[in-house]
Amino acid sequence: MVTKKIRPGYNKTEVGVIPTDWNVKKFDEVMDGFFSGQTPYRGKPIYYTGNIPWITSGELNYNIITDTLEKITLEAVHDKNLKMLPKGTFLFAITGLEAEKTRGACAITGIETTTNQSCMALFPKKGLLITQYLYHYYVKYGKWLALKYCQGTKQQSYTAGIAKILPIIVPPNVEEQSAIAQVLSDTDALIESLEKIIEKKKKIKHGTMQELLTGKKRLSEFKGKWGTMAINDIAQRKEYSIVDGPFGSQMKVNEFVEKGVPVIEMEHLENRQSIGNVTRFITEQKFEIIKRSAVYPDDIVISKTGTLGLIGIIPSYIRRGIITSRLAKISVNKSKANVSFVFHWLRKLKLDDYWREVSQGGTMQILGIKMLKEAPFPKISLNEQSTIAQILSDMDREIEILEQKRDKYRQLKIGMMQQLLTGGIRLKWN
Repeated sequence: MVTKKIRPGYNKTEVGVIPTDWNVKKFDEVMDGFFSGQTPYRGKPIYYTGNIPWITSGELNYNIITDTLEKITLEAVHDKNLKMLPKGTFLFAITGLEAEKTRGACAITGIETTTNQSCMALFPKKGLLITQYLYHYYVKYGKWLALKYCQGTKQQSYTAGIAKILPIIVPPNVEEQSAIAQVLSDTDALIESLEKIIEKKKKIKHGTMQELLTGKKRLSEFKGKWGTMAINDIAQRKEYSIVDGPFGSQMKVNEFVEKGVPVIEMEHLENRQSIGNVTRFITEQKFEIIKRSAVYPDDIVISKTGTLGLIGIIPSYIRRGIITSRLAKISVNKSKANVSFVFHWLRKLKLDDYWREVSQGGTMQILGIKMLKEAPFPKISLNEQSTIAQILSDMDREIEILEQKRDKYRQLKIGMMQQLLTGGIRLKWN
């Protein structure tokens, strides 16, 4: 086994390789206090009619909390002896850590607030540790710490005793900690600003869809009233133009191979026109057996169980593929409908909750092929379809570019955290 050489000026610790002038301390050594809250008695509804913020662990989302889902009265605070936490307090989840979304969850309070018993507040010792550095450290190491230190089988939790022995990498002075935290916080702010722009663009796109895809707003070059026909009327006039995937028993996991005919699954429908990367395949021989469910370039794929109405378009690089049993496909007659317009129309039906309203089943809703064929489709010219589709697709592309930029900064931040929080890169400060 090859042992990786540690460069001069660095030591190996349980948390990783760090500079020799940095330390790994226990939380108890660098904190002045640990506090978790309580839940006021639910049998007394008046407790929840106040204006005092009260945080639950579900609200810890690597964020600054400026409002809470529930608020309690001063009487509830007194009866439960709750501590009012000042603005700028670090919080992390201490129960339900078996859940991926809860494990490692943390936040900083942007208001004075209280919490329930699933959150723990930490108060760093002045001159030894700053809250902003603690926050970024826990964002990086929180999941690892929970997996290594938390107790319980069905429900994994921290106790105050365990929280006190958690390790933390501590740069030797708060000025260096502050410099590290500032760089990471600036990156977070950039990501957040992109998130806000993306959300704004999505709202504009949604409003545009509601106007253009209902005929409420007509483009100047098009006149006349919209009619209605069925999805089946725009399908190719051939066998298996609208069809679902093969039964599960006809395509089993143990039949997948490394190369062959691509298998299109629900996870590939990413709310954008082109489907995601395919990683599973079947043999040509198996394809011939179940090719009733084959898909080809420009076929539209839609989910018919679980989350109904997720959609995607088969790209040109997939010469032919096969869908799974949870999906259905529509082969569009291009002399009657624009494929991109059909995509946007189907997405509108999902946003309008149409699929849930017409689906069948109890716990597991199912969108049947008959329902899909009978779904409404606007009877307008191919030219108007193409023009509307271009407008909406351009908006989608703008959003996609912003999302790619945001994701790039997210990846950049991961690398920055790795370097800055282990001293791999040292910052200068004034």
